[in-house]
Amino acid sequence: MHIDRDRAAHAFERYVERFDPQDPKIALKVEHTWRVADLAEKIARSLPEGASPEYVDLAWLLGLLHDVGRFEQVRRYGTFNDAASTSHAALGARVLFDGLDGAAPTIRDYVAAPDEDALIRTAVALHSSWRLPQDLDARTRRLCELLRDADKIDILKVNCTCPVEDIYGFPERTLLESELSQEAASWFWRHSTIPRAARRYPADILLGHVCFAWEMAFPQSLAITAEQGCVFRMMERPFARDDTRAAFARMERHLRAWMEERLR
Repeated sequence: MHIDRDRAAHAFERYVERFDPQDPKIALKVEHTWRVADLAEKIARSLPEGASPEYVDLAWLLGLLHDVGRFEQVRRYGTFNDAASTSHAALGARVLFDGLDGAAPTIRDYVAAPDEDALIRTAVALHSSWRLPQDLDARTRRLCELLRDADKIDILKVNCTCPVEDIYGFPERTLLESELSQEAASWFWRHSTIPRAARRYPADILLGHVCFAWEMAFPQSLAITAEQGCVFRMMERPFARDDTRAAFARMERHLRAWMEERLR
């Protein structure tokens, strides 16, 4: 399927014009979207499939479309917290393929042909899931993993470049004064991302993002994560509690050693 990048980029620009550009959450997600599209392209080019321009363009398009639901989520609920509002991934799939509040679906604004509609819908709807379903075909799974890697890499960057309140909805002081639960830490030591139900305190939420590093699906993704360094800076925050600060220091040492070994 041919993907006209100019058409898709202009469609995204027109879509986000509907939302308040002065809202820092909207601005954050616009910038995040462009970076995720670029990262998806970079990861795709590192793969054997990257020899195909069509595959690279599809990866880029998935990055462009993955968070369209965030904008409507912010307008309706004023938060990025799915648990307190709605699944932004499911909302994005509805915006693209079903339409909201009587509006027409928007997917044809981005791409003319329906050839990849099923894959696009699946990738958008699943990009923030804790785990992918087991019944995905190999191609769909691989592109879902690629998109999820690109998204996670930039979420780590956002944690180091944007105010805590814009990301999490609570003040930075609340994060720095937080304790860290043993349950959340146990998932880190299992080298796993953390299910939402296991995140009790603000520091647990931060650790949940740190744990993205464990499950990067592709070598290029892990290499970008290491080079970027944000996952380490997140654990070096000046936490007020001695136990929280010490726990993150231990985890940082462990994660650094693991990543260095994996990247040799």
